[in-house]
Amino acid sequence: MSPSWDRNSPLGVFDSGVGGLTVLRAIRQAAPEESTLYVGDTARVPYGTKSPEAITRNALEVATYLEAQGVKYIVAACNSASAVAMDALREQVSLPLKGVITPGAEAALAATRNGKIGVIGTRATIGSGAYKAAIRALDLSAVVFSRACPLFVPLAEEGWTEGPVPESVAREYLAPLVAAGVDVLVLGCTHYPLLRATIERAVGDGVALIDSAEATAQAVVEDLEHHGTSAPEGSGPTSELFATDLPPDATALASRFLGEPVERIALLDLATLAQPLAGAEGGTK
Repeated sequence: MSPSWDRNSPLGVFDSGVGGLTVLRAIRQAAPEESTLYVGDTARVPYGTKSPEAITRNALEVATYLEAQGVKYIVAACNSASAVAMDALREQVSLPLKGVITPGAEAALAATRNGKIGVIGTRATIGSGAYKAAIRALDLSAVVFSRACPLFVPLAEEGWTEGPVPESVAREYLAPLVAAGVDVLVLGCTHYPLLRATIERAVGDGVALIDSAEATAQAVVEDLEHHGTSAPEGSGPTSELFATDLPPDATALASRFLGEPVERIALLDLATLAQPLAGAEGGTK
């Protein structure tokens, strides 16, 4: 059984790596009283190039671990996991869950004027069709144009967010969406906000960019308020960061995505991560 939790318990946030720290950053800004526990599955990054089965298995391990740590709410800050693993997560985890797909879809529909919406993301996210399905489920008249932009991830992690190389890549990726006449573009990967200025120049002033991180953070806040589980004022929030691998540049990379200095990330062994899921599958949950 998972430990009991109360209003002061942390929000659990996870991603395949450090990209989800953009979601954590948005949650901190929207809900500064909330404590957080973040897990970046850096030993198995990226999820976006893996099979749906592998993504689901990894996401289940991380989410079940977070539940065992006593979090009160889980945010799948990974677009790839949100695209293919949410049904499995809801079956396995008893806590409230939020992915980044539906909030991003809702924000896109609220922003569009002509009903033509562009979505960019990893190959797994785009291949799943999750954003298109979420948008069309809310508005059948919407037309969705999708494009995988895999090079944006290494560019963001290398810090190559400005200059001729990312500018050229962005123009190449986004030209078909501009030609299609989209007036909204969903940044369907947690890395992409770091390239926001470059992407804005590539698509022009007439296209509104939707950051799924910001939309997700607002949706989480609304859920907590609706269910009366928001942390009380003056609760003294804490923040813990874990990763399943710590490369030499881990803290520098995390600082770039979180937007503030990160001094320490704790190592979370993959064997430890898998234990709660193994227990749940064995009927001990």
